[in-house]
Amino acid sequence: MTPEYKAEKEAHVSHLGGGGIWEVNAVTFIAPAAAFLWAVLQSRQSFFKPYSIPAALTDSLLHCGGILVATTVYAGAPQVLLGLIALPAIATYLQPSVESKPVAKPPTKPGLDGKPTTSDTPASGQELDLLPVKPFITTYRGAMMIVTCTSILAVDFNVFPRRFAKTESFGTSLMDMGVGSFVFAAGIVAARQLLREQASGSPSFVNRMKTALRHSAPLFVLGIVRLLSVKGLDYVEHVSEYGVHWNFFFTLALLPLATAVLQPLLHIVPSLGVLAFVLAMCYELVLHYVPGTMFYIILSERTEGDWLSQNREGVYSFTGYLAIFLAGMGIGTCILPRDPTDTAWRPGQQPDSSSGQKAPNDPLDEDADWLAEVLGAETTKKESDAATPESQFKPEFPQVDIWLLVKWTGLWTVLAIFFIWKYGPTLFVSRRMANLPYVTWVCAFNCAQLLLFCGIEKMLFPHIHDAQDKQTERQRVSDATSRVMQAFNRNGLALFLLANLLTGLINLLLPTVRMGDVEAMMVLAGYIAVLTGVGLALDYYDVSVKL
Repeated sequence: MTPEYKAEKEAHVSHLGGGGIWEVNAVTFIAPAAAFLWAVLQSRQSFFKPYSIPAALTDSLLHCGGILVATTVYAGAPQVLLGLIALPAIATYLQPSVESKPVAKPPTKPGLDGKPTTSDTPASGQELDLLPVKPFITTYRGAMMIVTCTSILAVDFNVFPRRFAKTESFGTSLMDMGVGSFVFAAGIVAARQLLREQASGSPSFVNRMKTALRHSAPLFVLGIVRLLSVKGLDYVEHVSEYGVHWNFFFTLALLPLATAVLQPLLHIVPSLGVLAFVLAMCYELVLHYVPGTMFYIILSERTEGDWLSQNREGVYSFTGYLAIFLAGMGIGTCILPRDPTDTAWRPGQQPDSSSGQKAPNDPLDEDADWLAEVLGAETTKKESDAATPESQFKPEFPQVDIWLLVKWTGLWTVLAIFFIWKYGPTLFVSRRMANLPYVTWVCAFNCAQLLLFCGIEKMLFPHIHDAQDKQTERQRVSDATSRVMQAFNRNGLALFLLANLLTGLINLLLPTVRMGDVEAMMVLAGYIAVLTGVGLALDYYDVSVKL
């Protein structure tokens, strides 16, 4: 790579101001639209059962192809692409669904206690998981990974609009949102470990740090490998993103360690979302009221031998990314557990006295109690009526994933509007500093995306978690999950690493900045096809790459 071409590539991604928030929303709305079309085809026509080669191609074109063209050739008119996806989805939804053959009820078998059992009775070891797999979370994380992997290479071509690339200091863009979304999604995954620890008892500080180090060590290694390869190959680097030596892998590696240190604060702050907001607010106060802080991060010179001045963006922005990570963990603790309604009493199901489940009140019993009160007799209160008047009239938000997402989407959206638009202090969004408006924008966006994916699932696959045993539930989850999304979700970090390697290789072999739109789209299509093929192959052979 000649010095002239290297300077041209650096200028290609430098000093950019981004675009509008609503344009980012319109482009990324293609992902839920594609998921809706997939869900309609699967729920109404069983199009992806069995998962044949045509089904795999359709699955890949819908999710990967849709996101690719939305961020490139349809970037100026995402509404047109949205219409092209929505029309067949609506038409398919209005068609009669494919009739499924009724399943014969299996014969009853005597159980160990002499009582008859059927397939509806959970077998030993087939009890339902307290943290079930939820397809809408898989779809959300898969879509986020596809957008991220597509953008890190597409940004090197002219077919990718400059307003979608990372901003220099202030502004909003698609890739700015992609960085924050990656951290937010990582927080959701980390919440699973937190919930397991809470169920089994809080571990000691030493054990928490050991677990955090086990998760952080591979990321530190990847960060060092990337640093050495970039410096050794004289590869193009945008220093103002994270610094001279810092990179995104170091940020990801420090998040579990910082979370393990802050975990005792949860006994003081009742919500991870509140803790995330307080942390981001304190960081914003430091930026504004500690003299010279913002000037130091944005404009000061990089002193040779001064590690902090050379990597100040990565060091200071880590606080904002930690807030985003904590917010993601907070959402994860809300949506990962099984909904209370999934295991609630249903008509025809006998209450289990051993589990403490009570039968619903009989209306005739209520009438008898009312009549006894009218006649002046003394009635015995039931256990369900023993609550105090204050608790009876106390409003309680439904503890169901979709309603919790509605609550947090509303809260983060209100905060983002207050801090960014004219109704509040009118702060400027800065990914480079990961300041408070950036944190609230990222959290509001990702909560809204999760809400859309959750709404699609509730609408088209409403009975996924109504199964009585683990095997049946897993089959329903598999039927409601795109294989492509599952592949990108299952081995997301490994595919992200592969995407970085392919991006570097393509940039070393091809003059990406000087290529036309047709050639660029051919390269991008081949690139995303390789990523999808590797992901599907790993998923087909049941391989999970743990990093």
